[in-house]
Amino acid sequence: MQRILSTQLASHVHETVTIAGWVHRRRLLKSVAFLIVRDAEGLSQVVVTDQKILEGLTEESVVQVTATVTPNEQAPGKVELTGPAIRVLSAVSAPLPFELHRPELTASLPTQLDHAALALRHPARRAALRVAAAATEGFRAALSEQRFVEIQTPKIVGSATESGANVFAIDYFGRPGYLAQSPQFYKQLMVGVFERVFEVGPVFRAEPSDTARHLSQYTSLDAEMGFIEDHRDVMAALTRTLTVMAEAVTTRAGLAVEVPAEIPAVHFREALKIAGAPEDEPDLAPAHERALGEWARREHGSEFVYVTGYPMRKRPFYTHPDPADPAYSNGFDLLFKGLEIVTGGQRLHRYEDYVRALEGNTGPYEGYLDGFRYGMPPHGGWAIGLERFVARLMSIKNVREVAAFPRDLHRITP
Repeated sequence: MQRILSTQLASHVHETVTIAGWVHRRRLLKSVAFLIVRDAEGLSQVVVTDQKILEGLTEESVVQVTATVTPNEQAPGKVELTGPAIRVLSAVSAPLPFELHRPELTASLPTQLDHAALALRHPARRAALRVAAAATEGFRAALSEQRFVEIQTPKIVGSATESGANVFAIDYFGRPGYLAQSPQFYKQLMVGVFERVFEVGPVFRAEPSDTARHLSQYTSLDAEMGFIEDHRDVMAALTRTLTVMAEAVTTRAGLAVEVPAEIPAVHFREALKIAGAPEDEPDLAPAHERALGEWARREHGSEFVYVTGYPMRKRPFYTHPDPADPAYSNGFDLLFKGLEIVTGGQRLHRYEDYVRALEGNTGPYEGYLDGFRYGMPPHGGWAIGLERFVARLMSIKNVREVAAFPRDLHRITP
């Protein structure tokens, strides 16, 4: 008999069906017992009248159950399985480091991460991964809708040229190599091929930051688009992308997310005033971001707010300056619930501008600069940190709780 999932049981009332999954919990009462079976979609309740069947059956053992689907308003999905024949596919003999049948995992986060293969089975941990999958699906759908082409770029690079020393060095067949901090250079070059490109992939940051918002490896949702007027075109495309991502998260993962039709934007100088920061502050600290998030919620009813015009001294060399005030950039960050989740902006597109920005030190960048030597349109793009976005969506404080196998300053296993 073909197996069905827990979410399909309600459409098979009074039929004999087969399910399979993990023993989520056993509830042994005086006259009856309940076996709760968990599969990829949810929980099924199996009524067992002969409790001897469940003797020695431990939680997380894998079972197959053939039984009759019977209505019961109190059961998950308002149906339960009666008259079961239970077959053990894989028995668990090792003691579990923590219980999975409780609504919340009570084990500490380090313990959960040490036993990720088990912890990720918990519905709450699994839900975060579903949200991440839905957000990524929405990202791809939104950009395909806007004529972007998906690309794949190298994660092993020959020089640490983008942002200094915060890179992981590797031995690449006897010569130095590095794990890529972002696909930035490559996605810009691919604008010369497809005009609009995007990528979903890992990036690596060797930053000694041991905080709840930093990972050494995370998933970056990158996009780059050509033939723009300035960074505002990029922001418009990003807003549309977030709207479709929110719809996908709501539809596919059941989490309601609202993206305003027009996200409020504030210039960096005004942002400092709103946050109560000194006017010569070169960047926004976490406390400033939180203050701006509260302001956007209070004044605009929005959980999102763009901060534009960051000082050029705090932006990468490829950032396009504001033509009206070159000390500031045509770059932006997007804050969501008081935390920066997106960095983007307009890039330089003329070869001569790069030579000036690099002060003539073009040697390490020759392969990159070829794209501009041979003609590149005005362009810009963004990068979304997936784990930060998902953590913020779900009001989870630590990004490690939304990553399957996080890598940070201390953790390289499992």
